[in-house]
Amino acid sequence: MAAINTVLGPLAPEKLGVTLMHEHIIWGAAGWYADSTVAPFDREAAIKSSLKVMKELKTYGLQTFVDATANDTGRDADLLKEVSEKSGVNIVCSTGLYTEAEGASPYFRLRTQASDATSEICEMFVKEITKGIGATKVRAGVIKVATGQGRISPYEEMVLRAAARAQKETGVPIITHTEAGTMGPEQADLLISEGASPGRIMIGHMCGSADLKYHISVLEKGVYIAFDRIGLEVIHPDTVRKACLTGLISIGYAGRIMLSHDSMVKMLGRSVEEAIALVLPNWVPTHIFKNIIPALREAGVSDEKIRLMMVENPRRLFAG
Repeated sequence: MAAINTVLGPLAPEKLGVTLMHEHIIWGAAGWYADSTVAPFDREAAIKSSLKVMKELKTYGLQTFVDATANDTGRDADLLKEVSEKSGVNIVCSTGLYTEAEGASPYFRLRTQASDATSEICEMFVKEITKGIGATKVRAGVIKVATGQGRISPYEEMVLRAAARAQKETGVPIITHTEAGTMGPEQADLLISEGASPGRIMIGHMCGSADLKYHISVLEKGVYIAFDRIGLEVIHPDTVRKACLTGLISIGYAGRIMLSHDSMVKMLGRSVEEAIALVLPNWVPTHIFKNIIPALREAGVSDEKIRLMMVENPRRLFAG
């Protein structure tokens, strides 16, 4: 089985261990840096906060943290490397681009006027996976792509096609953002049509939908799905998510589901962490361990199935 790219180098898939598949150490809305005069980035404070979080996660047995921050939302490979070195947690860094509405789409939209931007995006993804990100030499271990609510724009289609081609060339997994849990089947169809392997695709934010038929329609494509906004209860309460999750597990899908939060240790720009903590107290990367796994056990979900979702499915996604 091929080694996994972590920020500290190659890792054998069997050493992945307990894994959160979609989180963020730092994340910034595209353009956050325009406000950096008023709200400059405090790197040391971000590292300190991240190490505190990692220390707590390790008490629950976490071994690997997939940072799903795309190139246009504040990714910092050097910072991830430092946090991994100091914490002892495996961190997997992403290459990728966010939605047209909320990412930095103007650059590649402009490139389409003079070149084959799909090929250029694919080239970028492949180089960051095989050679490293900029001067850091940190190699990306996943490709993160995203689509908006209720549609896939031409720009987003271009990015997804580039991701599929890059996955075909490099073998690394694709993980996705779906807005409010929409466009999951369409994402899967587009990626697979361009040559991506279904077994190396994780369609994300499926807990943005409470429709089991919809979840099954995505699973029928042969891909993995993620309930990876657990704790973000402005979309659905976790009680609904737990009901959907236990329902899918009961009909045999535990081997195709992964769990995570999409949490952010530090948001770039003006501080909002305290306000978020007041409104969304469970939107933290320990919530699954503290609250969700015990609730699943109470509902009759076996430790074997919990291990499938937290250990075996991530390993299989990376190993293909």
